[in-house]
Amino acid sequence: MKLIDQYRGLKQEVYILFFGRIVTSLGGMIWSLLTLILNQKMGMDASSIAILMTVAGIVMLPANLWGGKLADRCNKKKIIVYADLVSIVCYIACGIIPLGKATIGLLLFASLFQTVEGPAYDALVADITPTKDREKAYSLLYLGVNIGMILSPTLGGLLLENYLWVCFIISGVSIGISTFMIWRWVKDITPVVEESEEASYQAAQEKESVFRILKKNPQVFLFVLAASLYFAAYNQHSFLMPLDMAAVHENGAVIFGTVMSLNCIVVVIFTPLITNWFRKMGETKKILTGELLVIAGYGIFLLLLGFVPAYYAAMTVFTWGEIFCTLAQGPYLTRRIPSSHRGRVTSVMWVIDSVLIGVFNIIVGKVYDLQGSTAAWVIVLGAVGLSVLLTLFVIKGDRKAYPKLYE
Repeated sequence: MKLIDQYRGLKQEVYILFFGRIVTSLGGMIWSLLTLILNQKMGMDASSIAILMTVAGIVMLPANLWGGKLADRCNKKKIIVYADLVSIVCYIACGIIPLGKATIGLLLFASLFQTVEGPAYDALVADITPTKDREKAYSLLYLGVNIGMILSPTLGGLLLENYLWVCFIISGVSIGISTFMIWRWVKDITPVVEESEEASYQAAQEKESVFRILKKNPQVFLFVLAASLYFAAYNQHSFLMPLDMAAVHENGAVIFGTVMSLNCIVVVIFTPLITNWFRKMGETKKILTGELLVIAGYGIFLLLLGFVPAYYAAMTVFTWGEIFCTLAQGPYLTRRIPSSHRGRVTSVMWVIDSVLIGVFNIIVGKVYDLQGSTAAWVIVLGAVGLSVLLTLFVIKGDRKAYPKLYE
């Protein structure tokens, strides 16, 4: 009961967003299987997939910045609802028309609007949650995403061969239900006002530009770089991993789907435990722990490639690392930047993420096609290692830059 009790006392809107995340994630199978859809259903090689993802990332850059600006200046609930309505139409259309270039175009268009709403969603959670409860709120929403994702990757793997259109319909309907819940029951989105010493770093600075804020907070910018490198390497669990499994096993899509489902099961089981057990550990140390566990998970996968049970062990360790990083990254940023810039700083971080992920995927895809899997994974592990090094610098300077957070 203690693990459940730690989530009590949050604002009603946080619980609505939590249930909304569950429903949306039930239909999230498309993105977890995107590499296999492009590879097996549309005949694209690793390099072509990487280039497509990079082009998509470039298209999303203005949407990220626009979404961040909107999140800081407009009604966040309306941004989420309107953007979701466009996504719903696109997914339903993908389920009706034949699979082809038009499908890719609709998916990119849907992703564009989901990108616009992203900063608003993150900023809304921070706005309605006091600092002391913020890690719990992010933990609960992360839990909701993965509760919904437990079955969807496995279901998607089973439907991929003959019933892919059903996946698109399920995704559209799921987003529709989530959007209705947010429109109907999320009412009070008034930002929480705090006057504690710890919260002084979050005081609004309306007249400052986002770049001025980052210049005044070099530790935050260093954190953003470290996090972006981590995300670029982390992203390979849905790019290189399925390619390797499909190359080694005839039923690689189904195996990958079950491995991704395990990822969600581990999140659901261990997120409350890690949130409770490590509640006194600082955000920076949690991030470092997570990065090291991700390296260990990838290492197990590489050393035992071809041995199916090892995939589940690797994913378990990898997911522990994912949990540590996810629990720490949102609270780290929102405790150190002005509340007036939450959306814009988030969007800048996503832009840097997109650029690095795009360039990284192109490099990894080319190396994979020319030199093979092992060479590609060396690059991935090197990127996580560099992220660890930058995180060590963040840890070293954080106490000096933000002393009130350590009192």
